[in-house]
Amino acid sequence: MDGETPWRMFAELRRAAPVHWNPEPDGGRGFWSLTRHADIVAADRDAATFTSEEFVNLEEVDERQAGIRRSMLEMDGPRHLALRRLLSREFTPRAVAGYATFLRGLTARTLDAALTGDTFDFVAEIAADFPINVLARMLDVPDGDTRKLIDWGNRIIANTDPDYADVLLHSAESERYRDLPFRSPASLEVFEYGRELAARRRGGTGADLISRLVNQPPADGVPLSERDFDNYFLLLVVAGNETTRHAITHAMRALIDHPEQAERLREDPGLMPGAVEEFLRWASPVYHFRRTATRDTVMGGARIREGDKVVLWFASGNRDENVFDDPDRFDVTRTPNDHIAFGKGGPHYCLGAALARLEMRIMFEELLPRLADIRLAGEPRRVRSNFVNGIKEMPVTITRA
Repeated sequence: MDGETPWRMFAELRRAAPVHWNPEPDGGRGFWSLTRHADIVAADRDAATFTSEEFVNLEEVDERQAGIRRSMLEMDGPRHLALRRLLSREFTPRAVAGYATFLRGLTARTLDAALTGDTFDFVAEIAADFPINVLARMLDVPDGDTRKLIDWGNRIIANTDPDYADVLLHSAESERYRDLPFRSPASLEVFEYGRELAARRRGGTGADLISRLVNQPPADGVPLSERDFDNYFLLLVVAGNETTRHAITHAMRALIDHPEQAERLREDPGLMPGAVEEFLRWASPVYHFRRTATRDTVMGGARIREGDKVVLWFASGNRDENVFDDPDRFDVTRTPNDHIAFGKGGPHYCLGAALARLEMRIMFEELLPRLADIRLAGEPRRVRSNFVNGIKEMPVTITRA
């Protein structure tokens, strides 16, 4: 699928069938697609009607599987809030601002290494390298382990991409791994690694994320089980790496395609905070999350039945012409910019939103002044996925400033 096809498809759905029923081609269980900004926001905020408890991707899981694989993403209500609060203070805007000096230094080191050559893969040398090192610091893991974290994230989240997946999601072999997140055997490696770290941190006084998970009881008084810890740690590894790197890559691609926008940011660095919001809207690094209707309801004139799967297409909402003027125009001065790349005010609003914004702002504040010119040196290669809007390879040629 080419890069423009999803946006044309979403535009047609928003116009003709904003709440659209998608039957499964094999006669199995279909799902509703929500494509308008207002409907997506309404469903995202209404966990009582549209629950995450039945899983947030389109894979069918039975009750036993759900119990084994359930992470904070697949919870609602008091338990979800208690697990979220375990680390929420570490991700507030005030808390992540304390990483600014570290991020400046990390960005400089990343760029010093990448920009030694004239042609290189932007994803491998910059976009993937940068956020994983931030995560490594927050987890307090050795710098030498960052490549393992990147590899695990690729293999787990891109479970429909033969370049990454150990076992493709819909293959017969994946049944052997049906109890693992994303049916990926790489999850076992992440679990083992996380358990080793937890064993060393338990009972200590560390302030890293793992120490807080193992030494700080949840507010509801229910301790984390080993399974709870496994799934929480895996979520940090995947979410802390994948989405920010894809957002950075898409932002760079957009600036390459719109050099006049890059020049505006060079001339006026004060535009960068607003530009980051446009980067996020444009990238929409997570295409969708799924919910399940807990009762019969009506949305956009469609009658949704209890038990129906309902998919919130955040990527479509970010191009909704009812919310964004000329939504297919990339504009670093766009205001207002009511994008929903992180969700919108619901209980599952992205925990790492403030950190992602800071990472992206500092990256482009440091990168753009170093470049007189940057162009594609080959066609970018996309991650084969309907879940993450990812680019796995983007060769570029630069002229240093």
